[in-house]
Amino acid sequence: MTATELADAVNKAIGDLTGKPGATSERTVFRWLSGENQWPQARQRTALEIVTGRTITTLGFVPRGKRKMTVPASPARPPEDPSVHRRRFVGAATGTAAAVAIPLASASSRPSNVGTSDVIRLRDHVENLVELDAARGGHAALERAALAGASEALNLQKQSTTQRVRQRLFALASDFTSAAAWSLIDAGQLDGAGRHLDRALTLAGMAQDSDMTMQVWNLRAMLARQRGEYAEAVAAAQAAQATTVARRRPMNASLAHARTAIGLAHSGDHRAALRSLGRAEDAMSKADMSEPLPVWMAFYGPAELHSINAIVQDVVGHPAEAEAASYRALVALPEAYLRNRANVTVRLALAQLHQGDVEQAVATSGEAFTIMAGYPIPGRVRQALGDFQRDLITLAPSAHIAEEWIDRYRTEWSTP
Repeated sequence: MTATELADAVNKAIGDLTGKPGATSERTVFRWLSGENQWPQARQRTALEIVTGRTITTLGFVPRGKRKMTVPASPARPPEDPSVHRRRFVGAATGTAAAVAIPLASASSRPSNVGTSDVIRLRDHVENLVELDAARGGHAALERAALAGASEALNLQKQSTTQRVRQRLFALASDFTSAAAWSLIDAGQLDGAGRHLDRALTLAGMAQDSDMTMQVWNLRAMLARQRGEYAEAVAAAQAAQATTVARRRPMNASLAHARTAIGLAHSGDHRAALRSLGRAEDAMSKADMSEPLPVWMAFYGPAELHSINAIVQDVVGHPAEAEAASYRALVALPEAYLRNRANVTVRLALAQLHQGDVEQAVATSGEAFTIMAGYPIPGRVRQALGDFQRDLITLAPSAHIAEEWIDRYRTEWSTP
């Protein structure tokens, strides 16, 4: 793989992650190879991990602030001399390997001390993935990047000399693995998500981290609901309620009750669903909204609770209340949450459709495509659009309206 080919591969991986190709140049690659730039930008680091199938530190890059080993100068040789110190980049996408010269310290010669700076660096990586997910939703490149992060966290914990740092690294590995599972759930690719969640739950237990345990149960409830396994969705949400962190933090309790409400609504237990929704609202009213949330819960707040309220109200047969809750969610949603905004917009369209306002519903549903312009439609949004199409065919006063909607959006909606 030449420097140009590597730059192109990195740019494509950045495009897969963010929806917009990267701007890595051949000169940038040469700066990596020479050691002039020993710590690429965050998106380039993630893209390199995807392209090579190796973690960024395994590739020989050194985080800023870490002690660097001095490498003795090599005698001048022609660039093509095979005796130049080399590190192999393994191309995960193509299955081929390419030798790329990187005059950095070998993995065995780098300092093995692992500490808080590594934990902070990996936590920053988690935050980068959360930001990407908020913008364009789950996708395969995001899953691969998350699994690479989990692999690095687990490798580092083997080198840690303190139990506290080891547990924090196990927690990060659980966080990354949960992010990989969520990426599949959001993309509508459910087959591998359960396996990731089983692994994440094990890692959360090894970390003795109640917060990570709740994250897994929250995702398990979402996965079960998407599979139509509503009794399991309720059980998983109730397991989230039972975690220590949910008993101690009102915001966590609110999320667990809200997730239970969705499962109960789909199970047909409408009274219990509304009671759980009320408990979610009560818990949030007791929360200190200025208290920072863990990274995985950054999505949860008044906007998300309004969105869940809209889902529950529509399922239990209160479309007017669902429409009002959808509007409240759209007002409260941060601008960066494009996927969530598109999803709430489709829910709004469904609530309007269920009240017989077909023309308004059709116009509203079209806004979801405008919101996601330039990005593939995430799997969960496509699923909601499928629900809208089904109900539109059933409830529209004439077949012409439904056919026109399908013809207009078929290409955008069906493209993964």
